[in-house]
Amino acid sequence: MNDALILLLAAAAGAALGAFFFGGLWWTVQKITSSSRAPLWFFASFILRMGVTIGGFYLVGGDQWQRIIACLVGFLLARALVTRLTGKGPRLAPEVTHAP
Repeated sequence: MNDALILLLAAAAGAALGAFFFGGLWWTVQKITSSSRAPLWFFASFILRMGVTIGGFYLVGGDQWQRIIACLVGFLLARALVTRLTGKGPRLAPEVTHAP
């Protein structure tokens, strides 16, 4: 296969992993706000998300660092997309223009 196509597929796999990881994190935070077992939900979600993500990176990357980098780029792009779609981007404090 063409190397560029393989790297593109690795980036797409990274985007899928990122969507799973960050979408799962968003879902978990929504779930634990109304749960009496919040620590259990958070811990179980963390273990599942990390296991799938690390396993995915391992399978996609193989022995080639270029594939791992492409997968990471896709993963980070998915993070930006999920953050934008959920509307929960970083909030900065409003700028203070005068002394109290």
